[in-house]
Amino acid sequence: MGSADNTMTDGGRGLGASMTGLWRRLVRGREEAREPVPRGEVLPARSWRRIDDLFKAAAGDYDGEARARERMGQLLAFYLAAGDDDRRAFLGRLEADYGPAEVEVRRAIEAYMTAAGSAERARAEGRLAASLESPRQRILRQFNLLPNGVHALVDLRADLLRLGVDACPGLDQDLLRLFVNWFDAGFLELQRVGWESPASLLEKLIRYEAVHEIKSWSDLRNRLDSDRRCYAFFHGRMPAEPLIFVEVALVRDIADKVQTLLDESQPTLDPEAATTAIFYSISNAQAGLRGVSMGEFLIKRVVQQLLQEFPRLRTFATLSPVPGFNRWLDKRLAEPVYVERIPVDVRKLLDGTGKSGVAAVLDCVGAEISGSQPPSAALQAWLKAECTYYLAREKSGRHPLDPVGRFHFSNGASLGRVNWLGDVSARGLRQSCGLMVNYLYKLKDIESNHQAYAREGTLALAFDVERQLEAAVEARKEPRAGRAPRARKARAES
Repeated sequence: MGSADNTMTDGGRGLGASMTGLWRRLVRGREEAREPVPRGEVLPARSWRRIDDLFKAAAGDYDGEARARERMGQLLAFYLAAGDDDRRAFLGRLEADYGPAEVEVRRAIEAYMTAAGSAERARAEGRLAASLESPRQRILRQFNLLPNGVHALVDLRADLLRLGVDACPGLDQDLLRLFVNWFDAGFLELQRVGWESPASLLEKLIRYEAVHEIKSWSDLRNRLDSDRRCYAFFHGRMPAEPLIFVEVALVRDIADKVQTLLDESQPTLDPEAATTAIFYSISNAQAGLRGVSMGEFLIKRVVQQLLQEFPRLRTFATLSPVPGFNRWLDKRLAEPVYVERIPVDVRKLLDGTGKSGVAAVLDCVGAEISGSQPPSAALQAWLKAECTYYLAREKSGRHPLDPVGRFHFSNGASLGRVNWLGDVSARGLRQSCGLMVNYLYKLKDIESNHQAYAREGTLALAFDVERQLEAAVEARKEPRAGRAPRARKARAES
């Protein structure tokens, strides 16, 4: 027995010594990697030679997890210590030197095109797929071996987007393909964030909120009160980092003004008495995950969660911004033909400001908010109709031009209402003259709306919104007297 004990002890010492040596090499490698690259300084040539060696080894045949982890630790240490210029060079090396082998891709394509029979074609498909997997992807996947490797890659792509993705389209696509798989909805965990959550997480909510700025801790506490909910998606490899989160207000009616929802002086509603859930802010927390679809799954999972907790809920709606409306309107107001078709009462108001473009509209809206001018029903009706036209008719390809509208329509929502002075903050006025909209998530219609949008680009509109759209379309028709002269002129010229 004693002999066996000694053998096990000696074996343990050998294993321990081996692991200790590996750990020392790993730490020493990271220290050596960091030493020549103080933050923001340019890497010397010898450091780039070392990075190139690490890249080549990582792109080559797999030689074991321990070695791969050591390499990736050193590469990450180099990257984290570098300034923007060297980060660009680091990313540029991955782009230029580790893409798919063009010769192999061409051969695989030819083999696929000439394959005879289903079995040969299946084998050719496999070879083509393998040829398209770049050495760069092999390098990127190995970051997954590091405890913080997934988070590091998400941050790396955020750098890529910030520094200019145009220079590295291949790298961007490789990262996006990895993230679409790694951050599939099945791997995401929905968690409620409350006032009792860790302070570090609450601080991140304040930092990542992208729609309605959280101005103070009391503002945050109000958003996490008993008649409010905040839910976020988390990933197992980034457990302390929210990926995307949504803020919800439990109310009795569909909200039309965000300042009312955010007003800390408003009484707290018994959530059991709520019949409506208003999604008033959805924020992507990780810039590096842009293009990875998570919002649609988040809303649907939150609806399920809310129904379990509050079965009396009947209505699910958003109170959403219209971020591109002012830019679009400003371009239209620069077109003389468009200006001629603005209702006379509205045109008089705009001319009276002495300003042009959307600045004149903002002046009129601001005067109404301050009370220096009486409310104008004509201005309100015109702006709401134009906003409806922008959301329902202005497209980029088959999709709505407005990014928020595109998201909700593709999700199966319908456009329920355009709200006058829904957001009178500086940002709300700057984006959409203070207009906000309600998208409705009617549970019985979500799937059919989604299918109609996916197949034909059809947008679901409520009855009142359709009437506003008709008014906007009618205003764009040429006067009958104005069409004939042009027709006669065209015939004369022909």
